[in-house]
Amino acid sequence: MRKVLGMGNALVDILMQVDNDQILETLALPKGSMQLVDRLTADKVLAAVGHNGHSKASGGSASNTIHGLANLGVGTGFLGKIGQDEWGSFFRSDLEAKNIAPYLLESSAESGRALTLISPDSERTFATFLGAAVELSAADIPADLFADYQYFHIEGYLVQNQDLIRQALQKAHEHGLEVSLDLASFNVVEDNLEFLRSMTADYVDILFANEEEARAFTGGLENEAALEWMGKLCKTVILKKGAEGSFIKHGDQQVKVGAVRTTPIDTTGAGDLYAAGFLYGLMHEMPLATCGHLGALLSARVIEVVGPKMDEARWEAIRKEIETLNN
Repeated sequence: MRKVLGMGNALVDILMQVDNDQILETLALPKGSMQLVDRLTADKVLAAVGHNGHSKASGGSASNTIHGLANLGVGTGFLGKIGQDEWGSFFRSDLEAKNIAPYLLESSAESGRALTLISPDSERTFATFLGAAVELSAADIPADLFADYQYFHIEGYLVQNQDLIRQALQKAHEHGLEVSLDLASFNVVEDNLEFLRSMTADYVDILFANEEEARAFTGGLENEAALEWMGKLCKTVILKKGAEGSFIKHGDQQVKVGAVRTTPIDTTGAGDLYAAGFLYGLMHEMPLATCGHLGALLSARVIEVVGPKMDEARWEAIRKEIETLNN
């Protein structure tokens, strides 16, 4: 069985509903974006929104994808950095509960948290305090880390440390792993455009982007034009278009996959779980359209709940649906 290694910011998601989008403007948080904040600002956001109550889940984009794959029975591991605190213990226990190999370094700094503000229309906005997660460095990558894996999944949110990304991608490439990159957020792409383009062209095999990220990455292109442009940089490109489905390009082959019908409550984790479904299909050598359908299926199911984690009953239903596709 092929195995997948993930690397990303080890964060605990603190999920909060907002009454209206005015509070986002007040807090200077552009709707749908991910903004890096310091601990004091994180505390300010929690104080402003937390009156509606909150829940928590281990998060971070790559971690969510790895959790999705683990729930489908794939052998997985995750590299990240946590603090020696209750948040870090919570993150580690969540990995271990799903048999995800935890390559977690520890820091004296507080563990990172992602304050996830969920708007009435289910869109989410992140105020992220990276904490210990930002201390993960190229020197922290174990020399033999990639030896037991065939796929390497990385999140664009790590661009605050370009040397870390460059070294990890180079080592994964040298070990012959298939490398997948999720562009993460349009503002992350805008702020690190040339670096992300360069890394994609040199090392990435599978690229995930939503409409806004693709537009930023390609310099304003959309739909098939954006797909074609990105397809010149790497082997497989997935352009996610929400309720309109997704476009997938692999070499000369291109398919469009429809969305799975759903009633969204919270879009947290939608793109991350799409990546999990797609990678599962790809590593099991399923047709591109089936890979896209699995991505759409996981994405549709996770936005029916608050947060990036689904209960076992939902996962069991997903696994049964995948079995029918295999028969």
